[in-house]
Amino acid sequence: MKVNTTRFGEIDVPEEDIIIFPQGILGFNKRSRYVILNDPSTEPLRWLQSLEDETLAFVIIDPLRFRSEYTVDLSDEDVSSLELNGPEEAIIYSIVVIPKDTPEKMTANLQGPIVINAAQMVAKQVISTNPKHKLKHFVLEEMKDMLAQSQKKLGKLSLNLNRKSKGSTQLDGEA
Repeated sequence: MKVNTTRFGEIDVPEEDIIIFPQGILGFNKRSRYVILNDPSTEPLRWLQSLEDETLAFVIIDPLRFRSEYTVDLSDEDVSSLELNGPEEAIIYSIVVIPKDTPEKMTANLQGPIVINAAQMVAKQVISTNPKHKLKHFVLEEMKDMLAQSQKKLGKLSLNLNRKSKGSTQLDGEA
């Protein structure tokens, strides 16, 4: 299927890549057909492009790219409407807002994530009831915090050399 977009020009979208939002996205209830576009130059950001409105595209991000402990509890109604058989079928994205004059202050909405059933290509914007999930999480700040935490966890590097003739030797060094 050929689709015109204002950001990417004409794109060819395979039918199997079309994601259906039966209820639309909050504030955009009349738009139900989307595709995710990957632009390597904006990684880890992606685009959720409407197939019904060439001007409508959301910047999205996998929340685990900046918030390693992010989880969403889905209601029975959400699980049913998404036709989910298990958590392995779900892919989660957050909608990102990038201020024009200060892109480094981009925020992600963790309170209203997009959940996609990758097996059925059905999606829904759900509402998280977790009080830690806000409408605006500063993506770059949280990425820096996550990186700092992962570097602390690396700690010391220990290496064992198992040599047949001379036993084993242990070398310690900083990571």
